[in-house]
Amino acid sequence: GLKVAGTRGAVVEVNSETDFVARNEKFQDYVAKVAGVALGTGAEVEALKAASFPDGGTVAEKLTDLIATIGENMNLRRAAVLEVSDGVIAAYVHNQVTDGLGKIGVLVALESTGDKAKLEELGRQIAMHAAAARPEALDIGDVSTDALDRERAVLIEQARESGKNESIIEKMVEGRIRKYYEQVCLLEQVFVIDGETKIRKVVENAKATVGAPVTLTAFARFELGEGVEKKQEDFAAEVQKTLGA
Repeated sequence: GLKVAGTRGAVVEVNSETDFVARNEKFQDYVAKVAGVALGTGAEVEALKAASFPDGGTVAEKLTDLIATIGENMNLRRAAVLEVSDGVIAAYVHNQVTDGLGKIGVLVALESTGDKAKLEELGRQIAMHAAAARPEALDIGDVSTDALDRERAVLIEQARESGKNESIIEKMVEGRIRKYYEQVCLLEQVFVIDGETKIRKVVENAKATVGAPVTLTAFARFELGEGVEKKQEDFAAEVQKTLGA
């Protein structure tokens, strides 16, 4: 669920066990309202759960009521909140089921004193790009050390299999690390809309259209269920088990 109000935007992920519940209007209403609450509380999940829910009680209590009413487990998993001092928070929802709710939610923060309507249009295009391109970090300096170390170790191992000496291997690895940054850093990615310009340059070029310098300060991309271990059901085995019982 996504909610934007003025210069602040929030995205939350609430999980259910089945698509059937995800289509339930009560569940969708809950997710939308939680996104609205997150605008005020921030991204810390425990603080969000303890916050007042618009219909009474807390966010956590309302979720407990919903679980009891619908009869399926649900979980408020995570939240992110972005804010700009002067600019826009642009939002995009992919596979939208209703206003502000869907399978992938992206927020993009653009700081600029320029034309807000044109800034909004740019932000939405970048948000659509992020939905498709799956960036993991904003810029090179934001890539996690653990992720970079893992990638470097894999690349070194691959390069050594070529049998070349260590100095050549080092150059090969550095070249591939640059390619890695182009894959995972939003500002280093090639804009999917034109297929040739890096996002960094797209933002820089927007100055001419917007009428003032533009800075992409942050983004948040939530894909439903990413990183969640899903239980695999074997229907045939389940039937056999039932018959055996």
